[in-house]
Amino acid sequence: MTNQLSGKRGLIMGVANERSIAWGIAKAMHEAGAELAFTYQGDAFGKRLEPLAASVDSDFMLDVDVTDDASLDAAFAALADKWPTIDFVVHAIAFSDKSELTGRFLDTSRSNFKNSLDISAYSFIDVARRAHPLMKDNGGTLLTVTYQGSNRVVPNYNVMGVAKAALEAATRYLANDLGPDGIRVNAISPGPMKTLAGAAIGGARKTYRFTEQNTPMRSNATLAAVGGTAVYLASDAGTYTTGEIIRVDGGFHVLGMPQQDFM
Repeated sequence: MTNQLSGKRGLIMGVANERSIAWGIAKAMHEAGAELAFTYQGDAFGKRLEPLAASVDSDFMLDVDVTDDASLDAAFAALADKWPTIDFVVHAIAFSDKSELTGRFLDTSRSNFKNSLDISAYSFIDVARRAHPLMKDNGGTLLTVTYQGSNRVVPNYNVMGVAKAALEAATRYLANDLGPDGIRVNAISPGPMKTLAGAAIGGARKTYRFTEQNTPMRSNATLAAVGGTAVYLASDAGTYTTGEIIRVDGGFHVLGMPQQDFM
């Protein structure tokens, strides 16, 4: 994928550490020739991000709270001052109270439902609205990250499944709104991955092992595979792909039951 994104520049949101899906995407985009900026939230995540950003030749980092309009406004104003136009935004942000990512969905609290939907789904709409002026003249790509718990019941995923369903619906509606300006909007849906966010879900190790054993490819997705998909979607080759939920899960989503050896 060398030089597929040469001359393109964009914003990566959601890198927590070197095992983050957002980092796999950032690394692949850098290797494809893109110039990158990053967001983080709080000093602790900023300190983790700084050496990673430097390793992909970026020193442009913005502290952003996606639940705060003023914080988002300031970040995109700073981004516009640096780059009058951008070619892509990667939104890999999600959150829910860890204590509610176990047990029954029935026990979801009102406050955590609102907070989870706000951060995990509405923030993509909020980001798209601010990115639009930087893309509307030349087109671009908005990418987010989802999971199959949006349309199938996954134990302990709970309110995050509802949030991801909302995120996927938002992806389709944004694709329709922004298509006339040449802006594509897509979501990548990997299988379970060993990330900081994934580890917060109850029974994460069992879920990871089960999918690894049963997926047609007999392995879970790698960060490189997810990153490669993002490169395609942000490149000129992805010009007519929009409103899609692209699965990078080794084919797990096609199964009706476990493989015979694990039934």
